[in-house]
Amino acid sequence: MCLYLVVLLYFVIRWYRERQMVENVREKYVFITGCDSGFGNQLARQLDARGLRVLAACLTQKGAEQLEKATSERLQTTILDVTSVESVVAATTWVKGCVRDKGLWGLVNNAGVVESVVPNEWLTKDDFIKVLNVNLIGLIDVTLHMLPLVKKARGRIVNVASILGRLSFLGGGYCPSKYGVEAFSDSLRRELRPFGVKIAIVEPGYFRTNMTCIQTSLESLERQWVNTPQKVKDSYGQTYFDSFYKMMKENLTTRCSTNLYLVTDCMEHALTSQHPRTRYSGGWDAQFFYIPLSYLPTALADLVLTWSWPKPAQAV
Repeated sequence: MCLYLVVLLYFVIRWYRERQMVENVREKYVFITGCDSGFGNQLARQLDARGLRVLAACLTQKGAEQLEKATSERLQTTILDVTSVESVVAATTWVKGCVRDKGLWGLVNNAGVVESVVPNEWLTKDDFIKVLNVNLIGLIDVTLHMLPLVKKARGRIVNVASILGRLSFLGGGYCPSKYGVEAFSDSLRRELRPFGVKIAIVEPGYFRTNMTCIQTSLESLERQWVNTPQKVKDSYGQTYFDSFYKMMKENLTTRCSTNLYLVTDCMEHALTSQHPRTRYSGGWDAQFFYIPLSYLPTALADLVLTWSWPKPAQAV
């Protein structure tokens, strides 16, 4: 009985603390990467409607223009390629000019790519590097450049990881990059605590965005299979590919949520709550399946995650 009371008291206290919001949010600047579409675009519009001063970084001019048309005059945009040091330096200079002496209250590292999600053996080193450069190295570069501005405001850094940063069951660079985001965020949180800077990690589940576009994802899968060395293709077999293709199509069609607010609300809370969480699970699949599964014994988690996968032609 005492244990139940302790658990209940913990959640009541957490609920009370998390309801305490930061004051004067309309005077605070937030810089968001990857605002052309998806979570970044939704968050930029959401925070703009809330009254914050949003500095939105888009990869393309078209994305920036469309976002500006959909938001108020408070929101400002810039072009940013997180894989280019020159672009990151230029964006940092631009942000300094916008925030001036106030510093940067929020940095949201949202920009990311998925690319090929196939068995690792079908890929080359360059396939991994392409994803890591955006999802991890680019995130680190942007953070290191913006950090002095965030420290000045005693602000927040929100890093978008993934449930695939806890459970790696798909090949390619995406999972390693998100594991890296988790590790970088954890070390940064402990280092910056004395400076009053808070770090939050957002771990979305499966959502329908441009990154998970069905046609693009399936075309990438077909292209990767065609480019796979013949010996490797023989070891898996055409039947394996056909089954894998069908499984991926089903997942992208039926298991991807379209409610992006389940993630962007987490981001907004991390930026506006006096006591943000260190980790947020975005989506029902993340909260009630993947996160609990990550705490199970590895052998059991492996069994759950792979029981429906196709069997390679040359499997033992």
